Amino acid sequence: QVESRCPSLPRPAAAPVELSLYYESLCPACREFLVMELFSTWLLLPDEMLSITLVPYGNAQERNVSGKLDFECQHGPEECLGNMIEACLMHEAKNFSTYFPVIFCLESGSSVTKNLEACLQIYAPELDSGRIAACVQGDTGVALMHQNAQLTQALDPPHQYVPWITVNGKHTDELQAQAEASLLGLVCQLYQGEKPEACGGSKAPKIPSGCRR
Repeated sequence: QVESRCPSLPRPAAAPVELSLYYESLCPACREFLVMELFSTWLLLPDEMLSITLVPYGNAQERNVSGKLDFECQHGPEECLGNMIEACLMHEAKNFSTYFPVIFCLESGSSVTKNLEACLQIYAPELDSGRIAACVQGDTGVALMHQNAQLTQALDPPHQYVPWITVNGKHTDELQAQAEASLLGLVCQLYQGEKPEACGGSKAPKIPSGCRR
C-alpha cells in the first residue's frame, strides 16, 4: 500500500528501446527505412524512449590486400565511400542528435556521396567537413569500417539481407516485419515507461486524421 500513500514518489525511469540498424548507404530498402520509418519515429519520440545505433556496412566484404584492408561493397565503390562518409561523420560528431539529421539528409537526397557539404550547412554547420574528409581518406576511416565489419559479422543470427534490424539486441522475422511496417507502433508497444502523446495516448492526437474542414 506504500505506493498509494506516496503518489509523489518519482517512478524509476524505464530503459529505452534499443534499436540497431545494419545497412548500406546506397541500398534502396535501407534508405527507405531510415528516411521514412527511423528518422520520423526518432523525431516523434523523446530521447529517453529510443536509443539508435547505426552500422553502415551491410553486405560489404573486407579483404586484406598485401597488408592493407580493402572493402568491396554490394553497390560498388560509391557505396563504400558513402558508408565511410557516414561512419566518419558519426566519429567526428559524436552526438547522435547532431549526426542523424545529416545522415537523413544524405540518404534522402539525390546523392549520398556528393551532398555532405550541403547537408552539413543545413543540419550541423558547426561540424568541419575537412575533418570528415581527412577521416575518409586516412587510416581512421578504414579502422571505422573494420569495426563495422566486425559488428556486422558478430550478428547472431547472422544477417541475411539489409536493412537488418535488431531490437533490444534481438532479431526475429517478426520484429523485422513490425519495425518495417510501423516502427513507431513497435517502440510504443515495447517501451515500459509512461507513453508520450505520439503513442496515441488519451490526449488528442496532434495530427488530425482525414481532411475535415
